[in-house]
Order: sequence, then C-alpha cells, then structure tokens
Amino acid sequence: MVYIESWDEFVERSVQLFRADPHSTRYVTKYRHCDGKLVLKVTDNRECLKFKTDQAQDAKKMEKLNNIFFTLMSRGPDAIY
Repeated sequence: MVYIESWDEFVERSVQLFRADPHSTRYVTKYRHCDGKLVLKVTDNRECLKFKTDQAQDAKKMEKLNNIFFTLMSRGPDAIY
C-alpha cells in the first residue's frame, strides 16, 4: 500500500495501473466524517495506490478522476482523456 502525496502523480500512476490490467483494476472512495478525510484507493490486487486529503477543493479533482476512469472504461484503455 503506497500513499501518494501529489495529486498529479496519483492520477498518472492510477491511469497506468488501469491501462496495464483494465479487467481487475478498481477504485474505492471512502470518506470519514469524524476525521473529515477523503481517501481514494486504486488497486489491481498486486499494487495498491492511495491518496488522502482533508481539503474540500480536492472533491473537484476526484470528479475529474471519475471522468477519466469512465472514459477509459467505455472507450478502452488506450483512449485519450
């Protein structure tokens, strides 16, 4: 399990993970209200990437990541997002 500090690096590595194995890669969003923390996890059962934030502005970034994954899932792993 690797926590990645940079959002851009997290997105880049997540997309690489998906493109390497699109059938087993999945992502999970978890929000802990008591801590006010949002955790995003992308895994393919061999590698696990995590990004943790407590900033409200990162919710927009999460929406953008959702759109990237939807594009890759619908158009194929070689799609340009």
